[in-house]
Formats: sequence, structure tokens, C-alpha cells
Amino acid sequence: MRIITLNLNGIRSATSKGVVAWLEHQQADILCLQEVRASLEAIPEVWQSLGYHSYYFPAEKPGYSGVAILSKVKPKKVTQGFDSSFNHEGRLLKADFADYSVISIYVPSGSSGDSRQILKMQFLQEYFAYLKKLKKKKQDLIFCGDMNIAHQEIDLKNWKSNQKNSGFLPEERVWVDTVLDLGYTDIFRQLVGQAEHYSWWSARGAAREKNVGWRLDYQFVTEALAKTAHSPNIYKEPFFSDHAPVVIDYKV
Repeated sequence: MRIITLNLNGIRSATSKGVVAWLEHQQADILCLQEVRASLEAIPEVWQSLGYHSYYFPAEKPGYSGVAILSKVKPKKVTQGFDSSFNHEGRLLKADFADYSVISIYVPSGSSGDSRQILKMQFLQEYFAYLKKLKKKKQDLIFCGDMNIAHQEIDLKNWKSNQKNSGFLPEERVWVDTVLDLGYTDIFRQLVGQAEHYSWWSARGAAREKNVGWRLDYQFVTEALAKTAHSPNIYKEPFFSDHAPVVIDYKV
């Protein structure tokens, strides 16, 4: 089973850059998409050519946020949102299959100011409570998406100068620690070890060309699935967004 997670930075923009043809070549079993930024009526028709069962959770605000899950196998159940005050922003979609569940999640950014950072931490608190509930159910789970957090120093190029910036704040990094302590695995990091990999680059200062990036996009998995994971990859090229697709295969 191949799972790809990708922040599109706008599905119409990514479509115009050839993302659909690239995804067709990848033949993923499940696509987890974030920052779709489109109403259902505005999804380009070419996406239907991929032949997936498609589920979208747009934000109430037009052109903002929004997540999606596309799967070859039809889920038994799809749930929009969770017990959160952020559901109007279209930030979480969960698909339940026979033996496991998949979540596509888009964590708020806190980079626009202190008030938004406070809301980001509130979202993380609510989401952690949700993850605890799911863990108690002892179901296999993969949650994918743009977490807007670089966990370790190796997860961003300029970590020393970003220690007081949203995305690399101590409290955000500790939050990831608590998720790992709960029993979830950052499977990409486990598979690649301490190798340098990024999934997002600023549009400024030729950051992508210089590979001055951050690893913000993750696949977290429960223990049983972690044992089956292999072939991790972040595709820096071609690029369809300021984020890159994170691809991992599982034996299920």
C-alpha cells in the first residue's frame, strides 16, 4: 500500500503545474491532501480521471485551508472534523477501512502573529486529546499531513536562527515528543535515520534551489504499521507547491 501526503497550496494551482499526471504515475493507494483551498464545485474535473473514491472537507471560508482523502478502496466510513473548535476551517478528515484508519490533517500556522500562535497551540491540544482517544481503541492508524512543525534540529536548515519562530518553538517540538510518547511513530524519520530531508521551502531567497528548507509534512503511524513501512521518499522535483509529496509504502 502506497500513501502520499501533499500540501497542494491550492488544488487549482497544483493542477496547472501537472500534479495530476504525476500522481497517476505514482499509483498510490491513498492520497492525503491539504490546503486544497477550493469548494467542491471548484475541484478541477481532471482529478476524476485518477479513478479514486474522493472525499473533501473544505473550509467555510472560500479559498482557505481544506483537506481531502482519495483512495482506491472505498472506505467503510468517512468523518469530517473531530471534537474541535476549528472544524469550520476544514482541517481534518478521517477515513476508516477494514483494518486501519487514515487521517489527513492540516495544522494551523502560527507565523502570522502571537494570536494565531495561541490558536495553533489550542488546536494541537485538542488534536492530542483526539489522538489519545483513538489510541485507546487500539486501531491501526496513519495520520498524514502538514503539521507546520519541524521536530528536530535536523528537520530544518537554519535551526539556530528559528528557535523563536513558529514552527520550531520549544512547546511545538515538545508536542511532537508527546505524540511519539503516546505510541505513534514518525515513520519517515525512523526509516531514513539522521539523513537531511525537507518538505517545504520558502519562496524567498531561492530557498528551494539552495535546499534551505523545513520538514513540515509527516506520516505518523501506530506500532504494527510502523513495522511494515518501507521505501520512504520526498520528491523535491518536479514541484507543484511550496511543499513536496511525502511517499511511504506499507505491507498490509
